Amino acid sequence: MAVEQLTERAESRSEQEQRRFRRPRDRFGVSPNVQLARGLGWFSIGLGLAEVIAPRTLCRAIGIQEHPVLMRFMGLREIAAGVGIFSKRKPAEWVWARVAGDAVDLACLGAGMFGDGNSTARVLLATAAVAGVTALDVRCAQDLSRETGQDENGAIRVDKTIIVNRSPEECYAFWRNLQNLGRFMQHLESVSETSDKRSHWVAKGPAGSRLEWDAEMVEDTPGRTIAWRALPGADVNNSGSVRFEPAPGGRGTMVRVIMHYDVPGKELGAALAKLTGKEPEQATYKDLHRFKQLLETGEMPTTDGQSAGRPTGTTILDRFAR
Repeated sequence: MAVEQLTERAESRSEQEQRRFRRPRDRFGVSPNVQLARGLGWFSIGLGLAEVIAPRTLCRAIGIQEHPVLMRFMGLREIAAGVGIFSKRKPAEWVWARVAGDAVDLACLGAGMFGDGNSTARVLLATAAVAGVTALDVRCAQDLSRETGQDENGAIRVDKTIIVNRSPEECYAFWRNLQNLGRFMQHLESVSETSDKRSHWVAKGPAGSRLEWDAEMVEDTPGRTIAWRALPGADVNNSGSVRFEPAPGGRGTMVRVIMHYDVPGKELGAALAKLTGKEPEQATYKDLHRFKQLLETGEMPTTDGQSAGRPTGTTILDRFAR
């Protein structure tokens, strides 16, 4: 069978398998957590407009003395949070911004609960409503953070799986030869084994820079598992594992990659995002897709005129895969 036909089948199977391992989505590919975030975004915008347009009316409604300047400031904050939510595909940071705003609102309501001229009953009711929204915001932010692979501390987690129509032993052997990783990882520049358990990695960084680290294998079970962690002094602290398990029905091998890495500061995090142009999970899946093509067809077709099997580098997986 022609390589083109094999590649077409591999791509078709990859798309089907990727859909199997995704979290639930609506028909537009939006997860329930993102849908909830967008609902909160509309709530922010609506509330913010009300606070900006009719601050005195809102003050009277919640039973506090009129503070139009403060109310308008809060309204602008709400609008900014709402717009921020809609500006991101997975807006965890902006939902956390709403949580911070909720804390400010609760503090203001608490301070005004027993103020002269304020209605304690109305302020209590407003406080209960804000507390309820805060709980929803916190839950949504936590779920989005897990979904995007990033927690509140900035640590990133990637977990991707693909089925390859080869045996676990073949998949393991190809991956275990570290020289092969540059054939399917987009931004990897070089990897060299310095001992049986240790290796040195060099990845392409933004603006022609480099990211380097040494890593050691902490588990190496032939045909089953490869696990690693970066050694002290790495440009990006990372750890993870690749597991090779027989797929159901004798359909090949389930290759599962799990990675954790700590981004030292938001600026570097933005640089890493620019390096791939995609979210970490999407970039990692692209790497796995190329891995699948190489194992199943022996070649990796490209669209930029380069010969198959000799890619331009590697992706986010490269830097963080050892």
